Parts: sequence; C-alpha cells; structure tokens
Amino acid sequence: MAAAAAALRHLALRARLAPSPTAGAPLQRLQQRRGLRLSAPAAIQVTVRDALNQALDEELERDERVFLLGEEVAQYDGAYKISRGLWKKYGDKRVIDTPISEMGFAGIAVGAAMAGLRPVCEFMTFNFSMQAIDQVINSAAKTCYMSAGSIPVPVVFRGPNGAAAGVGAQHSQCFAAWYGHCPGLKVVSPWSSEDAKGLLKAAIRDDNPVVMLESELLYSVPFEMSEQAQSKEFVVPIGKAKIEKPGTHVTLVAHSRPVGHCMEAAAVLSKEGVECEVINLRTIRPMDIETVEASVAKTNHLVTVEGGWPQFGVGAEICARIMEGPAFNYLDAPAVRVTGADVPMPYAKILEDNSLPQVKDIVFAVKKTLNI
Repeated sequence: MAAAAAALRHLALRARLAPSPTAGAPLQRLQQRRGLRLSAPAAIQVTVRDALNQALDEELERDERVFLLGEEVAQYDGAYKISRGLWKKYGDKRVIDTPISEMGFAGIAVGAAMAGLRPVCEFMTFNFSMQAIDQVINSAAKTCYMSAGSIPVPVVFRGPNGAAAGVGAQHSQCFAAWYGHCPGLKVVSPWSSEDAKGLLKAAIRDDNPVVMLESELLYSVPFEMSEQAQSKEFVVPIGKAKIEKPGTHVTLVAHSRPVGHCMEAAAVLSKEGVECEVINLRTIRPMDIETVEASVAKTNHLVTVEGGWPQFGVGAEICARIMEGPAFNYLDAPAVRVTGADVPMPYAKILEDNSLPQVKDIVFAVKKTLNI
C-alpha cells in the first residue's frame, strides 16, 4: 500500500510540473512581436560536385561491372574532384587513369561495354570528345540498332560541357545539339544536385550509350537535396522534364546552367506581375515535348533559353516541335529563342559575358513575347 501511494504522489507531482500544451505560446507571441520567427531545420545542401561523387560511389558499390576511366580520375581524384576518394576506395581496376588519348580510352570504354561491363568514361571537357566522336557515334550509338538489339552498349560519356570562365573558344562549346542530333544516344543535361545524382545513376543503369553534359560552372554550386534524393536507389528518369516553377503567363524552357538564369528572371518578372513557368528540360534526347506542350497550352507563350549557338540548336528543335504539334494552336505570339551569340567564344571576360544568355536577356525576351 505504501508503495502504491508513493507512486500516485510521484505521478501527481509529474503532472503539476509538466508544461501545458500552450506553455510555449507566450514565448512565440513575444518572438513574433520582436520580429523573430521560428524556422524549420536547415535543408541538406549538396554541391553538384558532391552529388556526382555520391552517384559514382553508390553505383561502383552496387554493381561490380561499373568502372570509371579517364584522364586524372584516379590518383589525382579527377580534374574537377568529381572522383575524389574513389581510387583509394575501389583500386586500380575500378578507377583507371588513362593516357591523354580520347580516341583510345573512349574506344576501350565502348569495347568494355560490348563485353558486358558498364564503363563511365570521363572527358576532361566535351570539347575534347571531338577526338573520340567516331567511337561515340559510329561505335557506341549505332551498334545496338545495327545488331538488331543483340549487342547493348551500356556506356556513359560524361564531363563538363559548354562555357566555363575565360577558357577561350576551344573549351567553351555546347554539344547538346551535336549529340542530341544522333539516334542511338541518350543525352542528359543536369542543372541541380538532384538532377546530377539522379541522372548519372539512371545513365549508368541504362543499357544504351548515354552522353551526360555537365556544367563546370555548377560543380561548386550547392542545391537543396531532399531526403529521398539521399537514398542509394534514387534515380531521375531519363526523358522526363521537371517544372521548377509553376506560372501562368509564359513558359521558359532551358537546360543546364541557364535554368538558374530562368529562375532569376522569373523572380524579377514576378515583381512586375508576370508569372513565368520554368521547365528544366533535363534530357535533350529523348526530349519530353509533352511537358512543354502542356505548359504552352496553359501560358500561351514560349521562350527557350540555352548557352549553345542559335543555328540548329536545342531551342530551334523545341520551337519546331511546338509548331508541328497541337500546342501551336495555343500560342498567342511567336516563340522566342534566347541563345549564345553566333560566334566562337571570345576570351575577354566582357565579350564572353555578352556572348552568353544573361538574366536581362531573358527578361527582355519575355517582355517582347508578351508585348509589354
């Protein structure tokens, strides 16, 4: 009996000392009066470089057929540190330094893929992939079709594409239109860290040759990554665009770094009452034109943005698809393209800046399209 009475007294004491459900309300009201606001825990920030490193690490661990090869990818941890720590973890047979011979190591990668492995071939820049384009197009892209599907070629060609900063014309070309032109290839172009991780994992698991066009200028940029994206099984489906920002007045379509410019332009235009729908294309081939069509049917206006040259570019293809398809009937004005200048990239910074699409160029194009 004495023990039971002691237990009851203990419970009563705990009940008196326990905070009431509204005990925090005065504190919250005080914080609000003082202009303070309680916030949720900070989201996980991951750079594009670290997202790509995660993807490579997880796929090397998951499938022993996967290996990485390219210039300086092993002992030096990669020219851009994408493969940091992987050589020490997986050794010489899984992370392989190659000579400076793109034709040679791209050919090795294609042959290894035909033999049943899943190579990831890194070009130090896609400008140097011109040395290996015979292997990429004639050996990799066409083999599955010419063999009636009996020889898959699961190889990934990846590396920085398009303009960097102050590297001149021979290192600044965007190859999205070049590789997107060729049947037999899949071509992806990520913007955010989730794009980079999810698309690289999807590319490695795909049985077709995949060209992954990254941006050197995005490697150090941090993006929020969801808890789902932290999973080892997270993939972004190839061939599916993403609506980064819903809107009602005009559709902005871009890939890679210009997606960020579109988001900035949309924020500027929003202050003037113009709501832009921003579509992150993510995949160049196969192109998700259905998402673009649905957006154009809603907004009735289209602006495409890319860092490549205007003639025969990605934007030109999007405009042609819209004109030929059912979404053309929804357009209230001609589609407008914002592209890089039709010149080899200048070296001088001020000329380089003026050769690439800037936020002001997108704002101008939107206002021109909307006639405001």
